[in-house]
Amino acid sequence: MRDDLSFGLPAALSAPVEWRVSEGLVAYPDALAVMDARVADIAAGRAPELVWLIEHPPLYTAGTSAHGEDVLDARFPVFDAGRGGQMTYHGPGQRVAYVMLNLKQRGPDVRRFVATLEEWLIRTLAAFNVRGERREDRIGVWVRRPEKAAGAEDKIAAIGIRVRQWVTLHGVALNVEPDLTHFSGIVPCGVSQQNYGVTSLVDLGLPVTMADVDIAMRRSFEELFGATV
Repeated sequence: MRDDLSFGLPAALSAPVEWRVSEGLVAYPDALAVMDARVADIAAGRAPELVWLIEHPPLYTAGTSAHGEDVLDARFPVFDAGRGGQMTYHGPGQRVAYVMLNLKQRGPDVRRFVATLEEWLIRTLAAFNVRGERREDRIGVWVRRPEKAAGAEDKIAAIGIRVRQWVTLHGVALNVEPDLTHFSGIVPCGVSQQNYGVTSLVDLGLPVTMADVDIAMRRSFEELFGATV
């Protein structure tokens, strides 16, 4: 799908992308504050682009297209995210990557940027022999689960972004080993059909660590977006 797009964005004209990994759980309001400040600095030329890998404590976030009825059980705090998309869950065992890139330098094409984020996740999953797929009618990256039912598919990664002064905010969330029961408190990304669920690498029978995923994500990112440091 989306065969009209060539994946990858030209490297920025300035420094390599800073690659940062935070230990422990980062509170969501703190992450928003860091992103806001860094995006302003990137837009003003005061700081290099940044990819920030973190984990959050259990919480739900509402994108700009979210509906109140998509919260089925508010067992965790609900935050307005300001990104595109609907409701999603973040929590321990999920690798969240906040991507702050300057599209003014790389090419002001948001559609291509989102497609390249999808490709980044698909290539990361391929490193673990998992076939991730994109869907035209559903955001994120999906895996087929024929052992569950005919036509069954589970979401393994979510995407939600915002662009400010042509600098991107928010990013992707890949399920490594989260508590999948936590997703039942919402309608994830507005998808409630019977054959669509959520999964993770460990749920698929792959005993990978967060460090393993980080290595694969960095390698795939550099293939598509350029060098990191």
